[in-house]
Amino acid sequence: MSGDKVVSAVCVAVVAGAVALSAGVAAGQSASGPRGEDARWSPPRTAWGAPDLQGVWDYRTMTPLQRPREFTGKTVMSPEEAVAYTARRLEEQADYDASPSVHAKWWLDYGTELTDDKRTSLIVDPPDGRIPALTDSAKQRSAARGAYRRAHPADGADSRGLSERCLTFGTPRLPGGYNNNYQILQTPDHVVILSEMVHDARIVPLDGRPSPEIPQWHGEARGHWDHDTLVVESTSYTADTGFRGATGAVRLTERFTRIGPDTIQYEITADDSATWTSPWTLMFPMAKTDQPVFEYACHEGNYGLENILRNARLEDLGIIQTQP
Repeated sequence: MSGDKVVSAVCVAVVAGAVALSAGVAAGQSASGPRGEDARWSPPRTAWGAPDLQGVWDYRTMTPLQRPREFTGKTVMSPEEAVAYTARRLEEQADYDASPSVHAKWWLDYGTELTDDKRTSLIVDPPDGRIPALTDSAKQRSAARGAYRRAHPADGADSRGLSERCLTFGTPRLPGGYNNNYQILQTPDHVVILSEMVHDARIVPLDGRPSPEIPQWHGEARGHWDHDTLVVESTSYTADTGFRGATGAVRLTERFTRIGPDTIQYEITADDSATWTSPWTLMFPMAKTDQPVFEYACHEGNYGLENILRNARLEDLGIIQTQP
């Protein structure tokens, strides 16, 4: 996370006159539809003629993933609603940072602005802006995972989550508290998508090679160009890293479209019939930045996992009591 990206919590004035979009129009703002930029604009090209997506791209945004209930039935906020929502969220972040009941959060780097079109959610399909309902089998899996974690919170390092063990935070990434940066590199037959979060890197072949069905933490990704849009399709995730609780059989389709000199439109569609009752799509802009990607040295000075396991063993011996 770049140090000068930490923005003080002040209300950002929202430009009036936001254009109201119907849910259908918002969902149609994909690589094949209107994109909110000058349609005559043409992206720069690499030496071999592909659209040039290279650079560091910042995807921070205050726009929520799912549509808050207060905006039910509304695809975009009015100018007045956008101002009020922004002010409230900034105040909540400031209060959380200053709270004496939690450890210091000065390093958090949430976005301080909504997307330019003031959408009420990053999800553009289904039209209600909400993640589809879980299937019965997904609910059962979630309950089983919760029960296991409560019964075996610290049997060993592998009882803890992958992020807590500094292994991976999963991909693709969504806007979060910090490290909201992708770096993209290209060759004629590969694209590399490097996430600043835990420096996860995905090397995506573009040459049409088959995808081996070997479960991977980040899945098996294959890419191709659809006109000026990079399409990356990923399958074969491990059971521990399926996108947002999905099974390893989830199919993720990402679309990267450079729609202006400093903007990539990024779209993700998640499809897993064993987890959700229907596929769903989210979309958000990524802004070009001249800030570098910093190493995420997760293990350095991090004694959290060591202390969790040590205290669990002391509790097993009856030396300490960690539960009331």
